Amino acid sequence: MARYFTQLSFDGSNYHGWQTQPNAQTIQETLEKAFGLLLKENVSIVGAGRTDTGVHASFFIAHFDSRRGDIETDQQLLFRLNSFLPDDIAIHSIRKVEDHMHARYSAKYRQYSYRICNTKPVFNRKYCYYYFGKLDLDLMNSACSILREYTDFTSFSKLHTDVKNNNCMIHDAKWTAYAEGWEFDIRADRFLRNMVRSIVGTMLEIGKHKLSLEAFREIIESRDRNNAGMSAEARGLFLVDIGY
Repeated sequence: MARYFTQLSFDGSNYHGWQTQPNAQTIQETLEKAFGLLLKENVSIVGAGRTDTGVHASFFIAHFDSRRGDIETDQQLLFRLNSFLPDDIAIHSIRKVEDHMHARYSAKYRQYSYRICNTKPVFNRKYCYYYFGKLDLDLMNSACSILREYTDFTSFSKLHTDVKNNNCMIHDAKWTAYAEGWEFDIRADRFLRNMVRSIVGTMLEIGKHKLSLEAFREIIESRDRNNAGMSAEARGLFLVDIGY
């Protein structure tokens, strides 16, 4: 068996996240059907992360094993896969890797971007959260500095998950203003379920001057999801990079 990494992107609007689940359309299930049909074998695809319902990825890595050892050089396979897959999923490359490489566990970091529009979006409405008003980016970036002081992010994790611990090492986090609104970028070795959206929702309260930096620190230290803000909408969240 040969192991392959495939790079892809997807619009998560019509999917219940990455992971296969009963009675719901997911990215993983859609890919496994396409690869299995074209490779004429049962294919199990493992993703670099489990994106939530409605979350997008401009850069995503998954791996699969195949009896075929020539997939990397099969130029027509990429075309046939993209022709068979729906328009909201695209395969960009397939390359052979060492057997020990794992899309999820070999990753050194992931980076997410959350996009907020400050004018009502028409053509971009599925890909940003619309917020009308002003935000104090200086305060929000001060909150980013506070984030980097901690490793336990239980306060921003979905409750009752199957992870062994809620520790994450945040490498970088920042807010940036652009012509149409604001963007939050965060990079870490791993992320908890719903973590980025919970952080964004809480930081928006800081930007509105409804939550102080001291209170933000207390929320983190409380390790209680009930103390954090509402999760921001999934439509604004993109997985944009994964490092190995």
